Amino acid sequence: MAEERVLRCIGLMSGTSLDGVDAAWVETDGESVQRLGPALTLPYPPALRRDLRALLDAAPSLAADDPALAAAERQLTERHAEAVERLRREAARQGLPEPDMIGFHGQTILHRPAERRTWQIGDAALLARLTGLTVAHDFRSADVAAGGQGAPLAPVAHAVLAHPLPKPLAVLNLGGVGNVTFIGARGELIAFDTGPANGPLDDWARRALGSDYDQDGRLALSGEADAAVLGRLMQHPYLAAPPPKSLDRLDFDRALREAGADRLSPQDGAATLVAFAAVCVAAAARHFPEAPLQWLVGGGGRRNPAMMKALSAVLAEPVRPVEAAGWNGDALEAQCFAILAARVARGLPLSFPTTTGVPHPLPGGRLQGALL
Repeated sequence: MAEERVLRCIGLMSGTSLDGVDAAWVETDGESVQRLGPALTLPYPPALRRDLRALLDAAPSLAADDPALAAAERQLTERHAEAVERLRREAARQGLPEPDMIGFHGQTILHRPAERRTWQIGDAALLARLTGLTVAHDFRSADVAAGGQGAPLAPVAHAVLAHPLPKPLAVLNLGGVGNVTFIGARGELIAFDTGPANGPLDDWARRALGSDYDQDGRLALSGEADAAVLGRLMQHPYLAAPPPKSLDRLDFDRALREAGADRLSPQDGAATLVAFAAVCVAAAARHFPEAPLQWLVGGGGRRNPAMMKALSAVLAEPVRPVEAAGWNGDALEAQCFAILAARVARGLPLSFPTTTGVPHPLPGGRLQGALL
């Protein structure tokens, strides 16, 4: 049995929306949370965000020693180190102890589990040197090598945070890709990626508005979903495929083009992308063994009124932001990786047959630096 130890962890998460790094201080043994500390978001500079987006496009043929990759990875890691230092100062100001370790997810630039390949950039050794802290990293590789999807990894942490909440419960994260955690009445976990979420909508807003995202859902709310395009998208085999399953941020780009989304007006295109994200979630619910009592929505999508309205229209159960449960939606994914870091340190499983499809509960991650 893993040695019980409560650790003060800083979790770091940079999602597929590429908007910045979230950081959160958590005191945890990986199986329960003793204390939640401060959290912050440090946006990426526009140039770094552009470089990361270019890496996503180039990743399938990108060499590991590509100079552009190395430069972006260093800037990414330095930004994460800056987030850690800012959070340490805030935690100290609140009288909290120094952290023991960091949970460093890095930035996913390619995810192809069918090829047993997942690629997160970020230099754990550099982060350990810059911060002087032990770094848990490389959370996904062991899962993919064992035949798992490598995603999503947050479900076990969602279950830890949701311990006091009524169940069954669905926790929906809407980042670049959507993913859901179903927690049953007896604590059973089912998790998988639902489909595209903010990623295609952000790309659409960038082309249509020159903006990084559709602020307050204004573009989508001013248009109407195109029934023909939506109907073609709903035929995508991913929606009917049983879990476990996961996606790369760009997996639906070709399907969107072939469905004719590019020919829509800016307003109708945004409305169609929002409607499709919601339909993907409704399709996901068909894979649950029972209906959840409610849906708790995290990620940037919960701030989009058009997205929340679309979800409420297609789901029978109440749809609420995670704040309704007392959670901090801006910090949630970072908090999850703080919990996962403690699990790495203790050798506890990160993934399960019903979350990623591994043959048995599987530990993962690696430690950079000595955990004293």
